[in-house]
Amino acid sequence: MHSALITGTGSWAGIVAILMACLLWGTTGTAASFAEQVSPLATGAFAMGMGGLLLVLASCKYLRKDAAQLKQQIRWIMAGGLAIAVYPLCFYSSMHYAGIAVGSVVSLASAPFWSALLELFVDKRKVSNRWLISFLIGCTGIALLAFAENHSGEQDSLLPLYNLGIVAGLMAGLTYALYSWTTRSLLEKGVHAKAAMPSQFAVAVIILLPSLLITGDNLFATTTNSAVALYMAVVPMFLGYLAFAYGLRFIPASQATLLTLSEPLFATLLAVIVVGERINAIGWVGMALILLCLLIQTLGKKPA
Repeated sequence: MHSALITGTGSWAGIVAILMACLLWGTTGTAASFAEQVSPLATGAFAMGMGGLLLVLASCKYLRKDAAQLKQQIRWIMAGGLAIAVYPLCFYSSMHYAGIAVGSVVSLASAPFWSALLELFVDKRKVSNRWLISFLIGCTGIALLAFAENHSGEQDSLLPLYNLGIVAGLMAGLTYALYSWTTRSLLEKGVHAKAAMPSQFAVAVIILLPSLLITGDNLFATTTNSAVALYMAVVPMFLGYLAFAYGLRFIPASQATLLTLSEPLFATLLAVIVVGERINAIGWVGMALILLCLLIQTLGKKPA
């Protein structure tokens, strides 16, 4: 990337685009909360399925151009596509059961843990002391979140669902890390960036959209539900990814990764201000530790 693109006006354009993408992504949990009697599985399947379909249609030129290379890397594409298909199901389930703020933070902040483990056991890359420290901080934060709910009365009966949300968030982080890992593998093998991501989304679309026949009850039952479904697919998923890709034209990937720390912050603020979620003191400490862990990991990466 030419240095002129990452300085001055261009740099600011990239920063604004990345932050806009994070803001759009951060609205997903709040938007989903307005849908009535819609399964989080249906929400995730439609949002990622339709958003992915739009991305595939917008990338037909690059998919045709790299068709031969994509065929040779079909196993990576299938693995990444499966990860993309599972990710929204776990992500939206996490926010549904554990709350928007907690679910989004656990899902997004656990991804670097899984990425490091994939590199350790598959790529045989050793983890650094910095990573170990951040891992301990992050685990402490997740443990505090898991015990942040008041364990009395009616809330005590909801504790298993809350913990299920924590587990779903961890699984969302794993699938996100796996998708990122397969994408990097495709890029290293010479596949164009605008073909690597859509090719995997194409696999996810084939899985997610048909699943709506089972999970999609009430998805379009009311005007509000229909508006939420269309918003999720077009705005956060499609436009959000386009804004992120645009931003990467002007700033380094390392800086973009750091800016994505704002996504769980946006999601938390919207959950508290708009939805009225309440997080006790232990929960806030846990979230702060998770964000600190993610910050340590991000700052420890070399510029890309």
